[in-house]
Amino acid sequence: MSDTLSAPAGATRRTPSADASGPARSPMRFLKPLLLVAALVVLLVLPLYVEEFWLRTGFAVAGAIVGAIGLNLLVGTTGQLSLAHAFFLAVGAVSYTYISGESGGLGTRASLRGLELPPIVGMVVGVLLAGVAGLLFSPIAARLRGIYLGVASLGLVFIGVHVLNTWTPVTGGFNGRSVPEFSLFGFTFGNSDPQLFVLGVPYREAERLWYLGIVLALAAYLFARNLLRSRPGRALQTLRDSEVAASVMGVNVQAYKARVFLVSSMYAGLSGVMYALSIGSIAPESFGLTVSILYLAMIVLGGLGSVAGAALGAAFVTALPLVFQQFADVLPLVSAPGEGGISAGIAARYLFGLAIVLVILFEPGGLAGFANRFRHRGRRPGRGSPGASPRSSGGPSPGAGPGTTVPSDPPAQGSSTR
Repeated sequence: MSDTLSAPAGATRRTPSADASGPARSPMRFLKPLLLVAALVVLLVLPLYVEEFWLRTGFAVAGAIVGAIGLNLLVGTTGQLSLAHAFFLAVGAVSYTYISGESGGLGTRASLRGLELPPIVGMVVGVLLAGVAGLLFSPIAARLRGIYLGVASLGLVFIGVHVLNTWTPVTGGFNGRSVPEFSLFGFTFGNSDPQLFVLGVPYREAERLWYLGIVLALAAYLFARNLLRSRPGRALQTLRDSEVAASVMGVNVQAYKARVFLVSSMYAGLSGVMYALSIGSIAPESFGLTVSILYLAMIVLGGLGSVAGAALGAAFVTALPLVFQQFADVLPLVSAPGEGGISAGIAARYLFGLAIVLVILFEPGGLAGFANRFRHRGRRPGRGSPGASPRSSGGPSPGAGPGTTVPSDPPAQGSSTR
């Protein structure tokens, strides 16, 4: 009898050397780090070449990215529907403004109160208070699910708007109040103090906030990615698929629901602080139900369960109305404020609605699903691609092994991508 076993009919013989050299020859191993480094360099030098509008838009996008990642951890990863994100944004924004703001003012502003503490203290306390608010709501969330949880969380938004309108010494009432400039160790993120020039370009408030937004958004992104790769992250994904199965596997369902509400609310609190710094003031209409719906649109368009998808969706939803408003005079069917026709905000919402319908019909994985499809498009069957057929013997795939790449972002619940 020969020592060499014959391969089944139709099977392709693969030598160990070919398998071992397969991953090493993949250009994506080197291309992805290079693209990340190039993108970071572009972001760092961009203030030298672009106008102030794009820098302020970028900071607004960075704040939305932080909030969208936090909501995606709650809705996309854990499967807990929440419409209260605007409330937690308001907690962070109001806390920062009150703790770091000044007391008194002219006319109706004379009743305003503020603790006048350093802005970094206001930011940290605002994030912590938003997390505490989420933690206090978590016992209700632990007993509800689905649409019932969404309706219960919706009540927080109405409560928040009422408090913003009536708690005048802290919030400024219906007219709101201005937000103090952010500073860190004596360095002010404003137009002066100190005067700063880089290669002859003056670095004022827009340029300084741009770098602050990059740091905060990148930190929020990395923390969420590492969380999903950890044991608690896998427990949250199990909780999304089935609470009964998660409980059988030893996951404390109520405890993990409370923790994810805490983390998501802290993300929202930081996003609220960045939003307040972006617009320079806070008012009740800035934290209404529309804000919560826009954040849901961000994570649906980006891809439920995907951290990168949440960032892409936030960039799309936040930047589109601002770009429409900036170029309303050259865009067809879009008019400037005060003129006839479709305003920039309404036109952007039409496009959001159309995009959501198209995503649900053709790509439930959102923008992240499109990116994954493009990433796997050039892979050959049998190399660990999603389209590879299983072996007839029921054993592991030939391409599986220590070198197999596992996507870090889990697919959206209900998505066809597994």
